Amino acid sequence: MSNKILVALDGSEGGQRALQAAAAYAKLTSSDLVLTYVIDWSPYSFHTPEELEERHKRRESEIQRANDLILDAEAESLKDSGLAVETVVRHGKIAETLNELSDEYNVSQVYIGRLGESRVHSMIFGSVTAALVQSSTVPVTVVP
Repeated sequence: MSNKILVALDGSEGGQRALQAAAAYAKLTSSDLVLTYVIDWSPYSFHTPEELEERHKRRESEIQRANDLILDAEAESLKDSGLAVETVVRHGKIAETLNELSDEYNVSQVYIGRLGESRVHSMIFGSVTAALVQSSTVPVTVVP
């Protein structure tokens, strides 16, 4: 098994705490970090064909913005830590895409922040964290 840890970031304080916990654990275990941001995307969402075409055109700019605003800044903050850090942005269903990235990067663990969603919101729309915990093939650490 590899010594890589996938860290799911979303720009939230929970994601920041997950990164801090993952970085501390990575130092203890000599693990590398894979920082990831998943842009929620479904080709089956309720959009007109024109809206979908426009969204496809924006995909590259969305990826660049996620790198510029979130991943690059977090990777830079770890620069002096001595940790090896990779970054990746993808479009997709978030939990499903995180599982795909876990396989692709052969990670041994995933760190994710617990978002402060309301109970009603989670019951109606589901929770990315809960879906990931239930479907992941590697251990998932949920950071409050």
